[in-house]
Amino acid sequence: MTRLMEGKVGIITAAGSGIGRASAVAFAEEGAKVVVSDVSEETGEETVRLVKEAGGEATFIKCNVADEAEVESLIDMTMKTYGRLDWAHNNAGVGAPTAPVTETKTEDWRQAMGINLDGMFYCLKHEIRAMAKSGKGAIVNTASTGGLAGTPGLAAYTSSKWGVNGLTKTVALECGKKGIRVNSICPGMTRTASVENWSEEASEQAKAYEQSIPIGRMGTPEDQANAAVWLCSNKSAYVTGVNLPVDGGITAQ
Repeated sequence: MTRLMEGKVGIITAAGSGIGRASAVAFAEEGAKVVVSDVSEETGEETVRLVKEAGGEATFIKCNVADEAEVESLIDMTMKTYGRLDWAHNNAGVGAPTAPVTETKTEDWRQAMGINLDGMFYCLKHEIRAMAKSGKGAIVNTASTGGLAGTPGLAAYTSSKWGVNGLTKTVALECGKKGIRVNSICPGMTRTASVENWSEEASEQAKAYEQSIPIGRMGTPEDQANAAVWLCSNKSAYVTGVNLPVDGGITAQ
């Protein structure tokens, strides 16, 4: 049986842990050739090892998405290695300290925008240029349910993720006739290492939140990865410009 991404070449940013790592394994299991990218060589190489252990093919390229020159180099090195770029999962992002807008530090605002939104812009800009050479491609951006509604105390984070969702829709409209589809996934609360390491008080709040999720549980990195694979596969060939909540139904309430 042919796998969903058989032989297709793609990039995953922030693939050294969490959703990015799960995505790398999921794409590889579906037959993709995965370029694992992360700011950490150690965690990125560990992801490569896990992909190969699962029988997949992967290469590591270090990249900080907040630096456009590094993003351009990432795409160029991928093209030199494989000769094409078929898909991409732009997953890099950071959180921000909780504070009302009047108390939000400018440096926290700039970091959230620099990585979450500027980095997404750089990735899209150079990925689309590469994909246009073959006249086809599929891109998934990791946004957040925080980019679908307001969240008091998280002005920097939610603004950056609203930006990602708006950018996704705009670029999808620009690229439709170029054969390139662009969508975003909007994860709800997902059980990553950062969540597991929350304080006891925050963990209790998370448990209470979990009870409000219609499906009755917190999401996993694999839930998000599976959505990303589907959106990059031909099974979603008529889907573009969508900000897809992967949140157990929380935004449907």
